[in-house]
Amino acid sequence: MSLTQNDAHLLIVDDDERIRKLIQQFLSRNGFFTTSARDADHARRLLEGLDFDLIVLDVMMPGDDGITFTRELRQTRDTPILLLTAKGESNDRISGLEAGADDYLPKPFEPKELLLRINAILRRVPQSQEVIDVPKTLTLGDIRYDIERGEMWRGEDLIRLTATEVQLMKIFATRPGEPVSRAKLVEDLGRDRGQAQERAVDVQITRLRRKIEADPKQPRYLQTVRGSGYMLAPD
Repeated sequence: MSLTQNDAHLLIVDDDERIRKLIQQFLSRNGFFTTSARDADHARRLLEGLDFDLIVLDVMMPGDDGITFTRELRQTRDTPILLLTAKGESNDRISGLEAGADDYLPKPFEPKELLLRINAILRRVPQSQEVIDVPKTLTLGDIRYDIERGEMWRGEDLIRLTATEVQLMKIFATRPGEPVSRAKLVEDLGRDRGQAQERAVDVQITRLRRKIEADPKQPRYLQTVRGSGYMLAPD
């Protein structure tokens, strides 16, 4: 069963009070429960006592910027993160994805697009299974991937995956040994078509390889197939 808007609690982090309130009001009207923070320090205090289903995080903030804060959050949390970036700042978008963000939205943006991207991310969040069956797994060297639960393990250690990484593994796990094009990955992730999103997928693949591969630069399990895209090649 997927998260519905009425279930989701979102944290909005932006130093611009006007934008912060506009986003809160819009998302509240569309069925979300929202809490806001003015900067990373304020957000840290809120996160000490509350769990959120998604964080909407501005990149340009005083103190720790959004990319630095994303990198910090990813050390302990897999909460989905949507970055708000300055229009035209492609470096911020790539850096944000490399830091662990699930998606980005350039400012200024249409509120409806913000809503669509949030819903797309929430649909990618793995849900708990009501009926527990014998798990189906893929073996990638010393990595074990539980397809049913969307969990990745190295021995007894759970490897943290972002919502986007879980969705990528789900896509690849349904077709092991079969190349998947970048355009198909963009489509299956629920994103707009185009080279920018294909580049974003490349960044996510690079991050995923760091968690799977002994040598990410010479991938054994998440391979690049020239002219065809990417392929998961389990043992």
